[in-house]
Amino acid sequence: MLNKGVKKKEYQLTEDIMKAGFSINPDELASITSKHDLKALKMHGGVDGISQKVRSAFDHGICASDLDTRQNIYGVNRYAEKPSRSFWMFVWDALQDITLIILMVCALLSAVVGLASEGWPKGMYDGLGIILSILLVVTVTAASDYKQSLQFKELDNEKKKIFIHVTRDGYRQKISIYDLVVGDIVHLAIGDQVPADGLYIHGYSLLIDESSLSGESDPVYVSQDKPFILAGTKVQDGSAKMIVTAVGMRTEWGRLMSTLSEGGEDETPLQVKLNGVATIIGKIGLVFAALTFLVLLVRFLIEKGMTVGLFKWYSTDALTIVNYFATAVTIIVVAVPEGLPLAVTLSLAFAMKKLMNDKALVRHLSACETMGSAGTICTDKTGTLTTNHMVVDKIWIAEVTKSVTSNNSLEDLNSVVFSSTLSLLLQGIFENTSAEVVKEKDGKQTILGTPTERAILEFGLILEGDHDAEDRTCTKVKVEPFNSVKKQMAVLVTLPSGKSRWFCKGASEIILQMCDLVIDGDGNGIPLSEGRRKDILGTINFFASDALRTLCLAYKEVEDIDENAVSPTSGFTLVAIFGIKDPVRPGVKDAVKTCMSAGITVRMVTGDNINTAKAIAKECGILTAHGIAIEGPQFRSKSPDEMRALIPKIQVMARSLPLDKHTLVKNLRGMFHEVVAVTGDGTNDAPALHEADIGLAMGIAGTEVAKESADVIVLDDNFSTIINVARWGRAVYINIQKFVQFQLTVNIVALVINFVSACITGSAPLTAVQLLWVNMIMDTLGALALATEPPNDEMMMRPPVRRGESFITKVMWRNIMGQSLYQLVVLGVLMFGGEKLLNIKGADSKSIINTLIFNSFVFCQVFNEINSREMQKINVFGGIISNWIFIAIIAVTVAFQVVIIEFLGTFAGTVPLNWQLWLLSVGLGSISLIVGVILKCIPVVSGENCATPNGYMPLANGPDDI
Repeated sequence: MLNKGVKKKEYQLTEDIMKAGFSINPDELASITSKHDLKALKMHGGVDGISQKVRSAFDHGICASDLDTRQNIYGVNRYAEKPSRSFWMFVWDALQDITLIILMVCALLSAVVGLASEGWPKGMYDGLGIILSILLVVTVTAASDYKQSLQFKELDNEKKKIFIHVTRDGYRQKISIYDLVVGDIVHLAIGDQVPADGLYIHGYSLLIDESSLSGESDPVYVSQDKPFILAGTKVQDGSAKMIVTAVGMRTEWGRLMSTLSEGGEDETPLQVKLNGVATIIGKIGLVFAALTFLVLLVRFLIEKGMTVGLFKWYSTDALTIVNYFATAVTIIVVAVPEGLPLAVTLSLAFAMKKLMNDKALVRHLSACETMGSAGTICTDKTGTLTTNHMVVDKIWIAEVTKSVTSNNSLEDLNSVVFSSTLSLLLQGIFENTSAEVVKEKDGKQTILGTPTERAILEFGLILEGDHDAEDRTCTKVKVEPFNSVKKQMAVLVTLPSGKSRWFCKGASEIILQMCDLVIDGDGNGIPLSEGRRKDILGTINFFASDALRTLCLAYKEVEDIDENAVSPTSGFTLVAIFGIKDPVRPGVKDAVKTCMSAGITVRMVTGDNINTAKAIAKECGILTAHGIAIEGPQFRSKSPDEMRALIPKIQVMARSLPLDKHTLVKNLRGMFHEVVAVTGDGTNDAPALHEADIGLAMGIAGTEVAKESADVIVLDDNFSTIINVARWGRAVYINIQKFVQFQLTVNIVALVINFVSACITGSAPLTAVQLLWVNMIMDTLGALALATEPPNDEMMMRPPVRRGESFITKVMWRNIMGQSLYQLVVLGVLMFGGEKLLNIKGADSKSIINTLIFNSFVFCQVFNEINSREMQKINVFGGIISNWIFIAIIAVTVAFQVVIIEFLGTFAGTVPLNWQLWLLSVGLGSISLIVGVILKCIPVVSGENCATPNGYMPLANGPDDI
């Protein structure tokens, strides 16, 4: 009794619910579906009773004016997400760096000892300078990371833009899943992800994959006896209408999603590789820092012992040792190239943002990087290479072929074909279709469905005329939706006369094999002799060679009606052959040509007739004289050895099954170590998309299951967009190489110059504050400047980077070593002979030389940054004007350097320089550009030279390991 009382109290109707006109509690309604409570469902009058209680009608849906009321009472279809991280959280993260913490301790010690020995304010300068430098580094790093997180959030929101078909206000419309409310009538089709909990109204062969919720791999059949459909599950087969009973946090999926934290992106392969490089360089830096500190300390102790003795200590001695330690720690800060992973993330985030504007939504960070290495693209035909706007161009019926692109030709068809044959044709079109005619708000009719289905239904509506009454009075008994394995769809109907008939539509060769009869010119079914069969095959090939997609329509009379019967595989009568035209997209031919010049092989994998596929492939430039076209059945019959010999030549695969596409991708990756990109739009493409190095799902024609399995969603379904992803992928890879080349040069010079100086002179020319500034130029600002360079056409004139190739090439090592040597010679000469060469005398001569060394070092980096824009081209200024980020960063670096030298000397350990020394610093730095040009003329491998017409030098083959 107590339990009943509790239940009654829990599900009581509140005044708000009754005032809104509803008669069921939101929690009770959600519980019925989530708990599969048939007893409670029956108690409320079944699905019909529920629809009345939530004020919804199966054919009309809800009223759009009720949306706010429904959302207030039954909830919004959104999941509770964790709040975004604030800017101060990123500041806190940046402060967690262990070397920066050690530096802060050093700065505080320096300030305390300085105050004790030199008093206020002079004693504070060294410590305060380090603290200010650390704060600047932390702020710039945090701002960069924060902006990047906002960018990823924006892209993440784009991922979640999923639309679903519903019936509202009496007409079918497309809405965002976030606008769904309880009572909405949702239309589900193969490949959809169920957007909310609901109850099945009616449908055909609805098969739901609940593995995402239950973990069970076996799909579940949903029917009126088992009407429960849960959010987050996927439609594996069939179609249906359902009424929404729970949304958002009241669904099981919503509760599950709220327990998951919003995870960041996994590290990309390049980030993992560069983290390894950073670790090695960091260890080298640690050794150099320890050696520098030991050398400085030992020299200090020897000098002290020889002058005042080791037993007399002053506060200035402690300050000197603290400064030595700070310098050593700063060497570690400079040596650890934390900018490497930052550069990768910045470059990828920048590319993702740009690609979003170019109609490509990158779902996974590593996809850009991987696409740059793609050597093969396995593409669909329909919708990717073609426009995806299909029309019936030709029809073969009653042994005649007619073009049906104009009204005159349709009238001509009516005059030569018996009305009984046309009635049969229209019955087959209207009954055996997955397309649907719906009314828009403005009263216009729109056809929803796949492009092929829409084309045939459009043709049927134009042809319909006076046949309407007879064609629309059939009753559907069973529907078998299109199956990518069978390559056909079928429907069993009962006619007004009481007869039953199967209609079957699908791939021409398959349907033709199932036929024993054909409709002749008199409207009668006559035997399909071998001669007639050959003539019909000739018609199919004629259509296909004209780049038309062909489909056959056939029927079969049956005596018994059985809802569980499977469509027959023989005994059909052929009614018609449709030739459907889908023009090639503008720009596809040029895009394929670009791929070929970039060393990317394009292979068309389609379910179409081989002649159609070959015609389109030739038009696009995919099928060449050296390539072959093959059919799926022939391909899958080959042995592994035969496949090894065959696959490199395959340019077109027609009549392929999803498994054929998967096998082709698997072998390309396994046998030939290719980096493979695959395009797909259907649920059946999910295995191949998942198997590929990079999966590209179509945003318009693609199902939610295909999109979920993909790395990139091509929002405009255009092949040219895929090439743009490859361009940006290559840009990312090359930009990171430029940055690594620049950063390693700075690392080598900073480490060597401080270590050698410590060993020989007993002091480090670059102080902790100066090294921190160099670190910021090198890491954060360098990453921003070099990692955001846009792609250029020349990137698509070189072969892709093959799997397993070293990241740091011979060309990069040449540039790094050459630039480092030049900088070390210049700085070494200034350090050991600067005072004499430049005739600098006086008490502050040492300070002037150290400032000159620091200034020259920074300007060497500024010009080396410009030099690093091109690793092989002599012209490093090409396109620099259009890259405002690069120009801004160079300008900011120079401006800050002037401020540091002229105005912040107290903190930075510098003194103002006269105009001659400024000119000398800039001049020495600018010579690094000339050094860069000379280096690019030095051959790295045999046959490489600088005399190419465009100044571009091909990538070195077989680069060395790091």
